[in-house]
Amino acid sequence: MKRVLITGGAGFLGSHLCDRFIKEGFHVIAMDNLITGDLKNIEHLFKLPNFEFYHHDVSKFIHVPGELDYILHFASPASPIDYLKIPIQTLKVGSLGIHNCLGLARVKNARVLIASTSEVYGDPTVHPQPEEYWGNVNPVGPRGVYDEAKRFQEAMTMAYRTYHNLETRIVRIFNTYGPRMRLNDGRVLPAFIGQALRGEDLTMFGDGSQTRAFCYVDDLVEGIYRLLMSDYAQPVNIGNPDEITIKEFGEEIIKLTGTDQKLISLPLPTDDPKQRKPDITKAKEILGWEPKVARAEGLKITYEYFKSLPKDELFKMANHREFDKK
Repeated sequence: MKRVLITGGAGFLGSHLCDRFIKEGFHVIAMDNLITGDLKNIEHLFKLPNFEFYHHDVSKFIHVPGELDYILHFASPASPIDYLKIPIQTLKVGSLGIHNCLGLARVKNARVLIASTSEVYGDPTVHPQPEEYWGNVNPVGPRGVYDEAKRFQEAMTMAYRTYHNLETRIVRIFNTYGPRMRLNDGRVLPAFIGQALRGEDLTMFGDGSQTRAFCYVDDLVEGIYRLLMSDYAQPVNIGNPDEITIKEFGEEIIKLTGTDQKLISLPLPTDDPKQRKPDITKAKEILGWEPKVARAEGLKITYEYFKSLPKDELFKMANHREFDKK
C-alpha cells in the first residue's frame, strides 16, 4: 500500500485530498497544527486502519516513521483574515515548513507536490495569467506575507529538484470553493453566503468590478491528483477560467439564497487583485484536465452545506490558536 503524507490535512483542501487518497487505496497520514484546520473535517476517517493523524506544526522538525511515497504540502493559512492575523506563522510555514518537507522527502525518497497559489501573480498586468507570467507582487504590503511565502516555496522546491534531483510538482491554485470551507474566513464566497444566511447586506470591496474565477473543490482535487502522478515538474495552474465580477457573483448569491439583501460597497483593501483568471492550457495539454462542475451546481452544493451548519457557526468569527508568534 502506497503511503502519502498530507500537511494541512485537517484544512479545507487538505481534508478533501485525504478523502481522495483514501479512495485511491493509499495509506494516508494527515498532519496539522489545527491553527486554521479543524478535526471535524477528517473525523470520519479516524476509524479507518489506513488513516493516521499527527498533531504537529510543520515549521518544526518533521518525523514520520516508515516509508513514504508522496508528500503533499498544503499547510498554510490561505485567507486574508488568517494571514493578516498570523503573518509570521504564514511566513514560517512557507519557508521552514517547506524546508522540512523537502528534507523529509530526501530521506524517504518521496515525490513532493507543493500547494502554490494564484497570489504569486499578485495584482496581474497580464490577463489571463499563464504560468510563464512572473507576477506583480508588493513584497512589503499586507498581502506580501502570503504572496512571498508561496513564491519562496516555489523557489525552494525547484532548488531541491535541481541540486538534489528530488521529484517535485508545483500546483498554482486559483479560487476554490466547496463544503468544509470556514464560513467566516474572510474569502468572498463564504463571506457572501454567511451574510445572506444572517440576513445582512452583502459587502463587496470597491465597485465590485474586480474579477475572480471559482473552481469547485472536486475539480481541483482531480487536477492535483493528475499533476502528482504526471512527469511534469514546472508549475501548473489549476482553476476554473469561468470569470465573473464580484458584483455579478454577489447577485448570484442573492438569487441562490432567495434573500432580498442589497450589495453595499466598502473601500478596496491594499493590493487587492483587480483581475484573476487562470490560463489552463498546460493543464489541458499535459494532464488532460479541465473543470467539469458548473458554478451553479457547485454553489448549490456549497450553500446546502453552509445551511446545515449549527446556528452558532453563523456568528462565530475566525479564530486561531495563540502560540509561537516569534
